[in-house]
Amino acid sequence: MSKVAITGAAGRMGRTLVEAITQSESGLSIAAATVLPDDPTLGVDIGLLATGSALGVVTTVNLNPAENDFDVLIDFTSPRATMAHLALCLANKKAIVIGTTGLSESQQQSVAEAAESIPVVFAPNMSIGVNLCFKLLEQAAAVLGDDVDIEISEAHHRNKKDAPSGTALKMGEIIADTLGRNLDECAVYGREGTSEIRDRKTIGFATIRAGDIVGDHTVTFAGLGERIEITHKASSRMTFASGAVRAAAWLSDKDAGLYSMQDVLGL
Repeated sequence: MSKVAITGAAGRMGRTLVEAITQSESGLSIAAATVLPDDPTLGVDIGLLATGSALGVVTTVNLNPAENDFDVLIDFTSPRATMAHLALCLANKKAIVIGTTGLSESQQQSVAEAAESIPVVFAPNMSIGVNLCFKLLEQAAAVLGDDVDIEISEAHHRNKKDAPSGTALKMGEIIADTLGRNLDECAVYGREGTSEIRDRKTIGFATIRAGDIVGDHTVTFAGLGERIEITHKASSRMTFASGAVRAAAWLSDKDAGLYSMQDVLGL
């Protein structure tokens, strides 16, 4: 049985992760959970906090591997915090599942370098459905080629800081790679005013931040006379948590390496 540490355990995603682990048949158990120093839930049993049933694990500020015996860390926090958690796992040879988005190129490079020594699952979206969509997008782009205009729209809750979402960017990368394009060169992030006719080689992005939207993503392949839309809508954070739990269980017997949810799902 693998033991799991959860960072940001008092947040919406952290509590959902606790619930997902307690409900799953993955063989995982929670060994440690952290919160911010000023969080009112510091010292509270994480089970009581998330599900109403005690688990015998109280929230702490820091993970101390000498005291917190865990095998894999699940991290959905912030880029800066994730880098600190990654360094801790690297120093103590612990596996890590990273669902944090908004990492810079240098931070992503740090993840890749750490994966040379420890097992890492790093994915912009842990949802099984979204990862199936990634595969569908690759197939759609390969078939439709350069004969369509491609637009990506995404919507999330008002508190999400990074835009476009990591999932939307991943969708764009998959499509661009399939078509032999460089997303850095062909992406258009929003449009305003008067411009020239749309360049078919571009990939457009539109972002919405409003209310409590969990996560909606739609990719439109629009040709003359028809259009194809591939959409994923998340109605609960449980879809991301369940995927992360599956990833953590999958990592239990893996060697050092950088893995994606595509690897976890065998896609």
